[in-house]
Amino acid sequence: MEAWAKDQGTSGSLLELYGDPRSEVTKALDMVLDHPGPMSVLGNPRCKRFSLVVHDCKVQAVNIAAAEDDPAGDDRPEVSMVEHILEFLTTKKDEL
Repeated sequence: MEAWAKDQGTSGSLLELYGDPRSEVTKALDMVLDHPGPMSVLGNPRCKRFSLVVHDCKVQAVNIAAAEDDPAGDDRPEVSMVEHILEFLTTKKDEL
């Protein structure tokens, strides 16, 4: 993950990147992507496309890109992307 953080320019920032090679966190968060459609292409279960906003160890927002007609979240990934998080943080800044 260090190489990924360096490549993405997040090394030394407030963002933390974590690997989940055994899917322990993915399973605990109930974010396993195991829909037959994506599985036919990906092969193994993967993590859904999502983002979390966590403040003082409390989850403030969960953003999941998957939908009934788009289980992999490919058609509408913006719900889990940084712009959506920044908008949330801007509107909730006095509450966090």
